[in-house]
Amino acid sequence: MSTRLSFISALVLFTAVIIAGLACQPAALRTPVAEAETHPSATPEKPSGSITIAAVGDIMLGSTSINDTFLPPNDGRDLLKEVTPALSAADITFGNLEGPMLEGGKSEKCAPPKSPSPADAYATPTPTPTPSASPKPGEKKPPVCFAFRVPTRYGQYLKDAGFDVMSLANNHAGDFGDYGRESTRKVLDELGIKYAGSDREKFSTAYLDVKGVKVAVVGFAHNTIVPNVNDIDAAKTLVAAARKKADIVIVSFHGGAEGEAAQHVPRETEIFVGEKRGNLPLFAHSVIDAGADLVLGHGPHVLRGMEMYKGHLIAYSMGNFATYGMFGLKGATAISAIFEITLNKDGSFAGGKIIPAKQLGRGGPVMDDSGAAIMKLRELSLADFGTSAPRINDDGTVSEK
Repeated sequence: MSTRLSFISALVLFTAVIIAGLACQPAALRTPVAEAETHPSATPEKPSGSITIAAVGDIMLGSTSINDTFLPPNDGRDLLKEVTPALSAADITFGNLEGPMLEGGKSEKCAPPKSPSPADAYATPTPTPTPSASPKPGEKKPPVCFAFRVPTRYGQYLKDAGFDVMSLANNHAGDFGDYGRESTRKVLDELGIKYAGSDREKFSTAYLDVKGVKVAVVGFAHNTIVPNVNDIDAAKTLVAAARKKADIVIVSFHGGAEGEAAQHVPRETEIFVGEKRGNLPLFAHSVIDAGADLVLGHGPHVLRGMEMYKGHLIAYSMGNFATYGMFGLKGATAISAIFEITLNKDGSFAGGKIIPAKQLGRGGPVMDDSGAAIMKLRELSLADFGTSAPRINDDGTVSEK
Protein backbone atom coordinates (compact mmCIF):
# COMPACT_ATOMS: atom_id res chain seq x y z
CA MET A 1 0.00 0.00 0.00
CA SER A 2 2.78 2.44 0.91
CA THR A 3 4.50 1.75 -2.45
CA ARG A 4 1.27 2.58 -4.34
CA LEU A 5 0.81 5.84 -2.37
CA SER A 6 4.40 6.83 -3.09
CA PHE A 7 3.80 6.27 -6.84
CA ILE A 8 0.63 8.40 -6.81
CA SER A 9 2.40 11.18 -4.89
CA ALA A 10 5.24 11.17 -7.42
CA LEU A 11 2.76 11.34 -10.34
CA VAL A 12 0.94 14.31 -8.79
CA LEU A 13 4.25 16.08 -8.20
CA PHE A 14 5.39 15.42 -11.79
CA THR A 15 2.10 16.79 -13.22
CA ALA A 16 2.36 19.94 -11.11
CA VAL A 17 5.89 20.55 -12.37
CA ILE A 18 4.77 20.20 -16.03
CA ILE A 19 1.85 22.64 -15.56
CA ALA A 20 4.10 25.17 -13.83
CA GLY A 21 6.62 24.91 -16.66
CA LEU A 22 3.99 25.59 -19.30
CA ALA A 23 2.74 28.59 -17.38
CA CYS A 24 6.24 30.06 -17.40
CA GLN A 25 6.64 29.73 -21.18
CA PRO A 26 6.86 33.02 -23.17
CA ALA A 27 3.47 34.09 -24.53
CA ALA A 28 4.72 33.84 -28.10
CA LEU A 29 5.30 30.07 -27.68
CA ARG A 30 1.80 29.26 -26.40
CA THR A 31 -0.93 28.03 -28.72
CA PRO A 32 -3.22 31.08 -29.36
CA VAL A 33 -6.49 29.15 -29.49
CA ALA A 34 -8.48 31.46 -27.21
CA GLU A 35 -7.10 34.59 -28.90
CA ALA A 36 -8.03 33.33 -32.36
CA GLU A 37 -11.57 32.65 -31.19
CA THR A 38 -12.06 36.03 -29.53
CA HIS A 39 -10.54 38.17 -32.33
CA PRO A 40 -12.11 37.15 -35.64
CA SER A 41 -11.17 38.67 -39.00
CA ALA A 42 -11.92 42.42 -39.24
CA THR A 43 -13.65 41.90 -42.60
CA PRO A 44 -16.98 40.15 -42.00
CA GLU A 45 -18.29 37.60 -44.43
CA LYS A 46 -20.91 38.92 -46.82
CA PRO A 47 -24.48 37.88 -45.96
CA SER A 48 -25.88 35.00 -47.99
CA GLY A 49 -27.88 36.26 -50.95
CA SER A 50 -26.55 39.83 -50.68
CA ILE A 51 -25.59 42.12 -53.58
CA THR A 52 -22.14 43.73 -53.68
CA ILE A 53 -21.60 47.01 -55.54
CA ALA A 54 -18.17 48.37 -56.48
CA ALA A 55 -18.70 52.09 -57.10
CA VAL A 56 -16.22 54.72 -58.27
CA GLY A 57 -16.34 58.38 -59.21
CA ASP A 58 -15.33 60.24 -62.35
CA ILE A 59 -13.94 58.35 -65.34
CA MET A 60 -12.45 60.06 -68.40
CA LEU A 61 -9.97 57.69 -70.01
CA GLY A 62 -8.41 60.20 -72.40
CA SER A 63 -9.58 62.82 -74.87
CA THR A 64 -8.96 63.70 -78.52
CA SER A 65 -10.73 67.07 -78.29
CA ILE A 66 -7.40 68.95 -78.45
CA ASN A 67 -4.98 66.40 -79.89
CA ASP A 68 -3.75 62.87 -79.32
CA THR A 69 -1.22 63.92 -76.66
CA PHE A 70 -4.13 63.67 -74.20
CA LEU A 71 -4.42 59.91 -74.76
CA PRO A 72 -2.67 57.54 -72.33
CA PRO A 73 0.36 55.34 -73.12
CA ASN A 74 -0.30 52.07 -74.97
CA ASP A 75 -3.56 53.66 -76.14
CA GLY A 76 -5.08 53.21 -72.68
CA ARG A 77 -4.96 49.40 -72.61
CA ASP A 78 -3.22 49.37 -69.21
CA LEU A 79 -5.03 52.29 -67.58
CA LEU A 80 -7.43 50.18 -65.48
CA LYS A 81 -5.26 47.07 -65.20
CA GLU A 82 -4.24 47.40 -61.54
CA VAL A 83 -7.78 48.05 -60.26
CA THR A 84 -9.58 45.49 -62.43
CA PRO A 85 -9.46 42.63 -59.86
CA ALA A 86 -11.24 44.76 -57.24
CA LEU A 87 -13.76 46.15 -59.72
CA SER A 88 -14.65 42.88 -61.42
CA ALA A 89 -15.13 40.97 -58.14
CA ALA A 90 -18.41 42.79 -57.38
CA ASP A 91 -21.90 41.79 -58.52
CA ILE A 92 -22.44 45.31 -59.92
CA THR A 93 -19.66 47.69 -60.91
CA PHE A 94 -20.62 51.36 -61.32
CA GLY A 95 -18.84 54.54 -62.40
CA ASN A 96 -19.55 58.03 -63.71
CA LEU A 97 -18.55 58.35 -67.39
CA GLU A 98 -17.33 61.93 -67.54
CA GLY A 99 -17.53 62.74 -71.24
CA PRO A 100 -18.97 61.23 -74.41
CA MET A 101 -17.50 58.39 -76.48
CA LEU A 102 -17.44 59.29 -80.15
CA GLU A 103 -15.35 59.81 -83.25
CA GLY A 104 -15.39 63.20 -84.96
CA GLY A 105 -18.17 65.65 -84.29
CA LYS A 106 -18.01 69.29 -83.28
CA SER A 107 -18.37 70.96 -79.91
CA GLU A 108 -19.82 74.37 -79.23
CA LYS A 109 -17.56 74.50 -76.19
CA CYS A 110 -14.45 74.41 -78.35
CA ALA A 111 -15.58 76.90 -80.96
CA PRO A 112 -13.01 79.71 -81.16
CA PRO A 113 -14.16 82.94 -79.50
CA LYS A 114 -15.23 85.79 -81.80
CA SER A 115 -12.56 88.10 -80.39
CA PRO A 116 -9.85 85.86 -78.99
CA SER A 117 -7.28 87.26 -76.64
CA PRO A 118 -4.23 85.69 -74.95
CA ALA A 119 -6.08 85.77 -71.64
CA ASP A 120 -8.98 83.82 -73.13
CA ALA A 121 -6.74 81.27 -74.82
CA TYR A 122 -4.69 80.42 -71.78
CA ALA A 123 -7.15 80.89 -68.94
CA THR A 124 -7.09 78.09 -66.39
CA PRO A 125 -10.54 76.64 -65.70
CA THR A 126 -11.40 74.07 -63.04
CA PRO A 127 -10.24 71.31 -63.02
CA THR A 128 -6.76 72.33 -64.15
CA PRO A 129 -5.78 70.50 -67.36
CA THR A 130 -2.45 68.79 -67.79
CA PRO A 131 -0.45 70.88 -70.27
CA SER A 132 0.22 69.34 -73.68
CA ALA A 133 3.70 69.08 -75.11
CA SER A 134 5.45 72.39 -75.76
CA PRO A 135 4.75 73.70 -79.27
CA LYS A 136 7.51 73.62 -81.85
CA PRO A 137 9.04 76.94 -82.93
CA GLY A 138 6.50 78.82 -85.01
CA GLU A 139 3.54 76.72 -83.82
CA LYS A 140 0.71 78.15 -81.74
CA LYS A 141 -0.17 76.52 -78.44
CA PRO A 142 -3.66 74.94 -78.68
CA PRO A 143 -6.26 76.62 -76.49
CA VAL A 144 -7.56 74.87 -73.40
CA CYS A 145 -10.75 73.02 -74.29
CA PHE A 146 -12.92 71.33 -71.73
CA ALA A 147 -15.01 69.38 -74.15
CA PHE A 148 -14.02 65.75 -73.61
CA ARG A 149 -14.12 63.28 -76.50
CA VAL A 150 -13.20 59.72 -75.56
CA PRO A 151 -12.38 57.32 -78.42
CA THR A 152 -15.13 54.73 -78.92
CA ARG A 153 -12.59 51.87 -78.76
CA TYR A 154 -11.97 52.79 -75.11
CA GLY A 155 -15.40 51.45 -74.22
CA GLN A 156 -13.93 47.94 -74.34
CA TYR A 157 -11.58 48.89 -71.51
CA LEU A 158 -14.60 49.60 -69.30
CA LYS A 159 -16.08 46.24 -70.20
CA ASP A 160 -12.81 44.41 -69.56
CA ALA A 161 -12.49 46.09 -66.14
CA GLY A 162 -15.90 44.77 -65.13
CA PHE A 163 -18.18 47.81 -65.41
CA ASP A 164 -21.87 46.89 -65.60
CA VAL A 165 -23.57 50.30 -65.45
CA MET A 166 -22.41 53.89 -66.01
CA SER A 167 -23.92 57.23 -65.10
CA LEU A 168 -24.18 59.54 -68.11
CA ALA A 169 -25.70 62.33 -66.02
CA ASN A 170 -22.97 64.96 -65.74
CA ASN A 171 -21.90 68.29 -67.17
CA HIS A 172 -19.60 66.76 -69.81
CA ALA A 173 -21.85 64.08 -71.32
CA GLY A 174 -23.23 66.69 -73.74
CA ASP A 175 -19.89 68.21 -74.76
CA PHE A 176 -20.48 67.13 -78.37
CA GLY A 177 -24.23 67.62 -78.37
CA ASP A 178 -26.85 65.02 -79.17
CA TYR A 179 -24.50 63.27 -81.58
CA GLY A 180 -22.03 62.61 -78.76
CA ARG A 181 -24.74 61.40 -76.39
CA GLU A 182 -26.20 59.06 -79.02
CA SER A 183 -22.76 57.68 -79.86
CA THR A 184 -22.05 57.01 -76.17
CA ARG A 185 -25.27 55.06 -75.76
CA LYS A 186 -24.53 53.08 -78.93
CA VAL A 187 -21.04 52.14 -77.70
CA LEU A 188 -22.34 51.00 -74.32
CA ASP A 189 -25.29 49.13 -75.87
CA GLU A 190 -22.93 47.14 -78.09
CA LEU A 191 -20.81 46.22 -75.06
CA GLY A 192 -23.78 45.26 -72.89
CA ILE A 193 -23.09 48.02 -70.35
CA LYS A 194 -26.20 49.67 -68.91
CA TYR A 195 -26.44 53.44 -68.42
CA ALA A 196 -28.52 55.87 -66.39
CA GLY A 197 -29.25 59.60 -66.62
CA SER A 198 -28.70 60.09 -70.33
CA ASP A 199 -31.84 62.23 -70.51
CA ARG A 200 -34.85 63.14 -68.39
CA GLU A 201 -37.23 60.44 -69.63
CA LYS A 202 -36.36 57.37 -71.69
CA PHE A 203 -32.79 56.95 -70.46
CA SER A 204 -33.08 58.20 -66.88
CA THR A 205 -33.11 54.75 -65.24
CA ALA A 206 -31.18 51.54 -65.89
CA TYR A 207 -32.42 48.14 -64.74
CA LEU A 208 -30.19 45.15 -64.02
CA ASP A 209 -31.02 41.58 -62.98
CA VAL A 210 -28.49 40.28 -60.46
CA LYS A 211 -28.82 36.99 -58.56
CA GLY A 212 -32.55 37.02 -59.15
CA VAL A 213 -32.80 40.58 -57.78
CA LYS A 214 -33.93 43.50 -59.94
CA VAL A 215 -31.79 46.59 -59.37
CA ALA A 216 -32.63 50.09 -60.64
CA VAL A 217 -30.02 52.85 -61.07
CA VAL A 218 -31.37 56.38 -61.52
CA GLY A 219 -29.02 59.17 -62.66
CA PHE A 220 -29.20 62.89 -61.81
CA ALA A 221 -27.04 65.95 -62.53
CA HIS A 222 -27.32 69.74 -62.46
CA ASN A 223 -28.23 70.51 -66.08
CA THR A 224 -31.54 70.63 -67.94
CA ILE A 225 -30.87 67.69 -70.29
CA VAL A 226 -30.96 65.05 -67.54
CA PRO A 227 -32.94 64.55 -64.30
CA ASN A 228 -31.97 67.56 -62.19
CA VAL A 229 -30.71 67.50 -58.59
CA ASN A 230 -32.40 70.85 -58.01
CA ASP A 231 -35.88 69.51 -58.83
CA ILE A 232 -36.64 67.55 -55.68
CA ASP A 233 -40.25 66.73 -56.54
CA ALA A 234 -39.34 65.32 -59.96
CA ALA A 235 -36.51 63.32 -58.35
CA LYS A 236 -38.88 61.76 -55.83
CA THR A 237 -41.30 60.86 -58.62
CA LEU A 238 -38.57 59.11 -60.65
CA VAL A 239 -37.32 57.16 -57.64
CA ALA A 240 -40.82 56.13 -56.59
CA ALA A 241 -41.47 54.85 -60.13
CA ALA A 242 -38.23 52.82 -60.04
CA ARG A 243 -39.19 51.46 -56.60
CA LYS A 244 -42.34 49.92 -58.08
CA LYS A 245 -40.31 47.97 -60.65
CA ALA A 246 -37.18 47.03 -58.69
CA ASP A 247 -36.15 45.30 -55.47
CA ILE A 248 -33.20 47.66 -54.94
CA VAL A 249 -32.94 51.30 -56.05
CA ILE A 250 -29.58 53.08 -56.37
CA VAL A 251 -29.46 56.83 -57.00
CA SER A 252 -26.44 58.43 -58.63
CA PHE A 253 -25.98 62.20 -58.68
CA HIS A 254 -23.45 64.62 -60.18
CA GLY A 255 -23.50 67.77 -58.08
CA GLY A 256 -21.73 70.18 -55.80
CA ALA A 257 -18.88 72.65 -56.18
CA GLU A 258 -15.48 71.49 -57.44
CA GLY A 259 -11.88 71.37 -56.24
CA GLU A 260 -9.88 71.15 -53.02
CA ALA A 261 -11.94 73.91 -51.41
CA ALA A 262 -15.13 71.86 -51.91
CA GLN A 263 -14.39 68.84 -49.71
CA HIS A 264 -17.10 69.63 -47.16
CA VAL A 265 -20.84 69.22 -47.72
CA PRO A 266 -22.89 72.36 -47.00
CA ARG A 267 -26.55 72.13 -46.04
CA GLU A 268 -27.63 74.59 -48.70
CA THR A 269 -27.72 74.90 -52.47
CA GLU A 270 -24.20 75.01 -53.86
CA ILE A 271 -23.39 77.56 -56.56
CA PHE A 272 -20.38 76.96 -58.80
CA VAL A 273 -19.42 78.87 -61.97
CA GLY A 274 -22.87 80.47 -61.82
CA GLU A 275 -24.72 77.11 -61.74
CA LYS A 276 -27.02 75.76 -59.07
CA ARG A 277 -25.48 72.41 -58.21
CA GLY A 278 -27.92 71.14 -55.63
CA ASN A 279 -28.67 71.13 -51.94
CA LEU A 280 -27.23 67.66 -51.74
CA PRO A 281 -28.24 66.59 -48.20
CA LEU A 282 -31.81 67.66 -48.99
CA PHE A 283 -31.68 65.80 -52.31
CA ALA A 284 -30.17 62.63 -50.83
CA HIS A 285 -32.60 62.47 -47.91
CA SER A 286 -35.56 63.12 -50.22
CA VAL A 287 -34.73 60.30 -52.64
CA ILE A 288 -34.23 57.89 -49.74
CA ASP A 289 -37.62 58.93 -48.36
CA ALA A 290 -39.01 58.17 -51.85
CA GLY A 291 -37.55 54.66 -51.88
CA ALA A 292 -33.80 54.77 -52.71
CA ASP A 293 -31.58 52.28 -50.89
CA LEU A 294 -28.16 53.73 -51.72
CA VAL A 295 -27.02 57.19 -52.91
CA LEU A 296 -23.73 57.62 -54.79
CA GLY A 297 -22.35 61.11 -55.49
CA HIS A 298 -19.69 62.47 -57.82
CA GLY A 299 -18.77 65.78 -59.41
CA PRO A 300 -16.60 67.75 -56.94
CA HIS A 301 -13.40 65.95 -58.16
CA VAL A 302 -12.50 65.27 -54.51
CA LEU A 303 -13.71 62.81 -51.90
CA ARG A 304 -16.49 64.00 -49.61
CA GLY A 305 -17.86 62.47 -46.42
CA MET A 306 -20.42 59.70 -46.02
CA GLU A 307 -23.65 59.73 -44.03
CA MET A 308 -26.13 57.14 -42.76
CA TYR A 309 -29.75 58.25 -43.15
CA LYS A 310 -32.55 55.98 -41.96
CA GLY A 311 -30.20 53.01 -42.26
CA HIS A 312 -29.10 53.85 -45.83
CA LEU A 313 -25.63 54.94 -46.95
CA ILE A 314 -24.97 58.22 -48.78
CA ALA A 315 -21.54 58.78 -50.37
CA TYR A 316 -21.52 62.49 -51.19
CA SER A 317 -18.56 62.34 -53.58
CA MET A 318 -16.40 59.43 -54.71
CA GLY A 319 -13.81 61.77 -56.25
CA ASN A 320 -11.76 61.31 -59.39
CA PHE A 321 -11.06 57.71 -60.35
CA ALA A 322 -9.59 57.39 -63.85
CA THR A 323 -9.17 60.87 -65.28
CA TYR A 324 -6.28 60.96 -67.73
CA GLY A 325 -4.55 63.94 -69.24
CA MET A 326 -6.92 66.87 -68.77
CA PHE A 327 -7.22 67.03 -64.97
CA GLY A 328 -4.69 68.57 -62.63
CA LEU A 329 -4.12 65.74 -60.15
CA LYS A 330 -2.47 66.73 -56.89
CA GLY A 331 -3.35 66.78 -53.22
CA ALA A 332 -7.00 65.96 -52.55
CA THR A 333 -7.87 65.62 -56.25
CA ALA A 334 -5.42 62.71 -56.62
CA ILE A 335 -6.88 60.67 -53.73
CA SER A 336 -9.33 58.05 -54.93
CA ALA A 337 -11.13 54.91 -53.79
CA ILE A 338 -13.28 51.97 -54.77
CA PHE A 339 -16.41 51.96 -52.62
CA GLU A 340 -17.39 48.33 -52.03
CA ILE A 341 -20.93 48.33 -50.64
CA THR A 342 -23.01 45.29 -49.71
CA LEU A 343 -26.81 45.44 -49.65
CA ASN A 344 -29.22 42.74 -48.55
CA LYS A 345 -31.79 41.60 -51.07
CA ASP A 346 -34.33 43.96 -49.53
CA GLY A 347 -31.96 46.89 -50.10
CA SER A 348 -30.92 47.32 -46.48
CA PHE A 349 -27.29 48.18 -45.78
CA ALA A 350 -25.17 45.15 -44.84
CA GLY A 351 -21.71 46.73 -44.75
CA GLY A 352 -18.95 48.08 -46.91
CA LYS A 353 -15.28 48.61 -47.45
CA ILE A 354 -13.16 51.47 -48.75
CA ILE A 355 -10.40 50.23 -51.07
CA PRO A 356 -7.86 53.09 -51.28
CA ALA A 357 -6.51 54.20 -54.66
CA LYS A 358 -4.70 57.21 -56.09
CA GLN A 359 -3.78 58.77 -59.41
CA LEU A 360 -0.21 59.67 -60.30
CA GLY A 361 1.17 61.97 -62.97
CA ARG A 362 -1.34 62.50 -65.76
CA GLY A 363 -3.78 59.99 -64.27
CA GLY A 364 -4.93 56.40 -64.12
CA PRO A 365 -5.80 54.63 -60.85
CA VAL A 366 -3.38 52.51 -58.84
CA MET A 367 -3.78 50.96 -55.40
CA ASP A 368 -2.65 53.09 -52.46
CA ASP A 369 -1.05 51.25 -49.53
CA SER A 370 -0.97 54.44 -47.47
CA GLY A 371 -4.74 54.26 -46.95
CA ALA A 372 -5.10 58.02 -47.50
CA ALA A 373 -8.67 57.65 -48.79
CA ILE A 374 -9.75 55.79 -45.63
CA MET A 375 -8.37 58.49 -43.37
CA LYS A 376 -9.76 61.30 -45.51
CA LEU A 377 -13.26 59.80 -45.66
CA ARG A 378 -13.34 59.18 -41.92
CA GLU A 379 -12.18 62.73 -41.19
CA LEU A 380 -14.71 64.35 -43.55
CA SER A 381 -17.59 62.08 -42.49
CA LEU A 382 -17.15 62.86 -38.80
CA ALA A 383 -16.64 66.59 -39.44
CA ASP A 384 -19.75 66.97 -41.59
CA PHE A 385 -22.15 64.38 -40.16
CA GLY A 386 -21.02 63.61 -36.61
CA THR A 387 -23.16 60.88 -35.07
CA SER A 388 -24.81 60.26 -38.46
CA ALA A 389 -21.49 59.27 -40.02
CA PRO A 390 -20.86 55.56 -40.60
CA ARG A 391 -18.08 53.86 -38.70
CA ILE A 392 -14.94 53.59 -40.86
CA ASN A 393 -12.24 51.29 -39.42
CA ASP A 394 -8.53 51.52 -40.11
CA ASP A 395 -8.75 48.63 -42.57
CA GLY A 396 -11.47 50.45 -44.54
CA THR A 397 -14.45 48.40 -43.38
CA VAL A 398 -17.61 50.46 -43.09
CA SER A 399 -20.52 49.77 -40.77
CA GLU A 400 -23.58 51.68 -39.62
CA LYS A 401 -22.03 51.98 -36.13
